[in-house]
Amino acid sequence: MGEVRAYNLGVLLNRIVKVRKNKGMIAAASNVDSDYPPLYLKGIEHFNECEFFEAHDIWEELWTEHRGTARKFYQGLIQAAVALHHFGNGNTRGARKVYLTSRVYLEEYTPSYQGLDMEKFLGQYEQCFAEVNASKEDYPRLEVDPELIPEIHLDPTHADQGNS
Repeated sequence: MGEVRAYNLGVLLNRIVKVRKNKGMIAAASNVDSDYPPLYLKGIEHFNECEFFEAHDIWEELWTEHRGTARKFYQGLIQAAVALHHFGNGNTRGARKVYLTSRVYLEEYTPSYQGLDMEKFLGQYEQCFAEVNASKEDYPRLEVDPELIPEIHLDPTHADQGNS
């Protein structure tokens, strides 16, 4: 049963990605301001295509190499990707735990950071995890709603905030 659910979720996520691409909702992050680190942009592309494990890997490479104020920001993004990966694979207990720690890191960077409207992103992220967080069960059997998965869109008006 677990394999069927994971397969169906994968098919559903692929459909969501195709719809987002067709509507122009997934823009190539490489077309964004070159002041951003290339690995940051590459991770965003994977994240928006619901390739959370890949986004995690890319951002982890960036986090490992980076020293400075953005380090915890990258750590928060890594954990957000991991939380969504766990949620998508049915590991809701792990997803909830990583979700909560990722928010601690990311909330430090509101209202915006490195072109990302953090308040909007965190609101979408919270909505995606609302059912998981509301559950009183240790191991709730919930499935992620692909329509609620947050996306990352960089806003050039926030570009001067946090590019270090």
